Amino acid sequence: MISKQQIKAIHSLRLKKYRDQRGLFVGEGPKVVGELLHTFECTFVAATASWIEANRQIIPAGIPCETVQPEELAKASLLETPQQVLAIFRQKENTLPTDSALQSELCLALDTVQDPGNLGTILRLARWFGINYVICSPGTADIYSPKVVQAAMGALGKVSVGYTPLPQYLSGIPADIPVYGTFLDGTNIYDTPLSYRGIIVMGNEGNGISQLTASHVTHRLYIPPYPAGTPTIESLNVGVATAITCAEFRRRANTNS
Repeated sequence: MISKQQIKAIHSLRLKKYRDQRGLFVGEGPKVVGELLHTFECTFVAATASWIEANRQIIPAGIPCETVQPEELAKASLLETPQQVLAIFRQKENTLPTDSALQSELCLALDTVQDPGNLGTILRLARWFGINYVICSPGTADIYSPKVVQAAMGALGKVSVGYTPLPQYLSGIPADIPVYGTFLDGTNIYDTPLSYRGIIVMGNEGNGISQLTASHVTHRLYIPPYPAGTPTIESLNVGVATAITCAEFRRRANTNS
């Protein structure tokens, strides 16, 4: 059974202010919780008897684990449709790429990507394409918000994420690290040489990459419509653009290996 006090504490984690104060966040549903239990420290679980019975082996020993009825879970849940299990996890420290990672890996940077669904999707894409670091501007959505956690579907614990002002950060990286960005006036991504390492900057949903951040981009890329020159929509959703861009970088790396 979940007490009223516990429900109040869970509901408070809907807000970033309280998530930051307590260093906690909520994950819900069998898929999300099952993945996060392998990558984050868990402090509390509330679940139906059937979920607990099926997943006893992955529940950390010693943490509070409440068996609840579906209607109890509905009262505590931050979702419109509760899904068998809710858990509270401890946040990880802000993490930026190491110097060796910048020299050898492809990283993503997000310039004020504000939609939680887009951010969660991009974290899943990063995991899918083997990108270990995502660098976020302070104006980017909080990775621990309930909507991001659900949209990321467990990728949250498998990608290192750090928040920092992008212009200052990019100005301090080694000069030989390529910085790519997507623009409507860039060069065709399919005709441009692409490196196996560097930083790919993706911009805000409405305004794209900010002028200050753009000043540090060394390679301006453009995803062309098909067929070329055909009148089309103004731009792509940032999640879709990230998928296309990452896929082309990885395709090129496989072709050149």
